[in-house]
Amino acid sequence: MVDDKKQWKAWLYLSPVIILTLIFTVWPIINTLRIAFLDDYTLLEEVGGVKFSFGVQNFVKVVKYPGFKTCLLNTILLTVITVPISTMLALIIAVCLNSIKALNRLLQTIYFLPYVTNTIAIGLVFSTMFSMVGSGIGGENPIISTAGIINNIIEFFGGKAVNWVNMGSSYWANMFVMIVYIVWNALPFKILILLGGLQSVNKQYYEAAKVDGTSRFRTFWRITVPMLSPMLAYVIITGFIGGFKEYSSVVGVFGENMGPPGSENALNTMVGFINTNLMSGKPAEGRASAGALILFVIIFAVTMLNMYVSKKRVHY
Repeated sequence: MVDDKKQWKAWLYLSPVIILTLIFTVWPIINTLRIAFLDDYTLLEEVGGVKFSFGVQNFVKVVKYPGFKTCLLNTILLTVITVPISTMLALIIAVCLNSIKALNRLLQTIYFLPYVTNTIAIGLVFSTMFSMVGSGIGGENPIISTAGIINNIIEFFGGKAVNWVNMGSSYWANMFVMIVYIVWNALPFKILILLGGLQSVNKQYYEAAKVDGTSRFRTFWRITVPMLSPMLAYVIITGFIGGFKEYSSVVGVFGENMGPPGSENALNTMVGFINTNLMSGKPAEGRASAGALILFVIIFAVTMLNMYVSKKRVHY
C-alpha cells in the first residue's frame, strides 16, 4: 500500500494516463450513449444550436435499415463458427508445440507471425489464393490465366475448381473463405496464451498419470483441459468479442464492396454496417451510435453468458 502522505505522487504519475483515458475512452462512450437517444442527431446541427428530442427513433431506423438483418446474421455466423474451431485447433497445436523440444522457439515464432502482420495485407493474400484469373473472370486477355492456388491444389487431387470469391460465387463459398481466414488469423494469439498455460502446469500431474498407465487422451481430457480452463475461458471470451467486431478481415479479402463483384455488402458485418451503410445518409451520427449500442449490448450479453458458464467449468 502507498503511504497516505505520498498518494499525491502516485496520482500525479497516473494523471496523464487517467486524463487520456477520460478523453479518448470514457467520454466517447458517454457521448455515444447520449447521441443514440437523440432522434435524427447530426453534429453540425447541434453546433448550430438545434435541439433534438429524446427518443428511440434511431434504434427503430437501424432495425428497419436495409441489410441490417444480413449484417447481424453474417456476424453471428462468423463468430459462432470460427471461435470453437480456432480454440480447438489452438489447443491441439499448443499441446503439440509444448511436447516438441527441438526447434520449439522457432516454431512458436512461425506460428506467431500472422498476429504481427497487417490484417489487410493478409486478406489480400487470401483473396489472391482463392481468386480465379482468366478470360471472363480477371479481364480480357489476362497475362496470367489460373484457377488460383487453392483450386490448383484441389484439381491436383482430382477435385473440381470452385468459384470462391469471384463474380457469381455463392454465399457459402464466400463464407468458407472468411472462416478459413479468420480461424488462421486468430490462431497465433490463442496458441501463445494456451502454450504459456501449458508450460506452467505442474509436471507431477503427468508423471502420476504415467505411473497409473493413463492413456494420452484421458490425460489430455482429465488433466490438460481442466488445468488450462482459465486460459481457455479467456481465449473464448476474447474470441467472441473479437468475432462480433469483425470488419477489417472482410475488407481485406473482398475490399470495400464487402462481397464479391456483383453482390455488394453480401458479407457485411455489424461493424461494417455502422461504418459504411449508416454513414452514407443524413442524419447519420444518431443511427451510427444506435447501431454501436446494439452491438455493445449483444457483446455484453454474450460475455456475461460466457462468464456464467466459466464459473461452473473453470478450475483455478
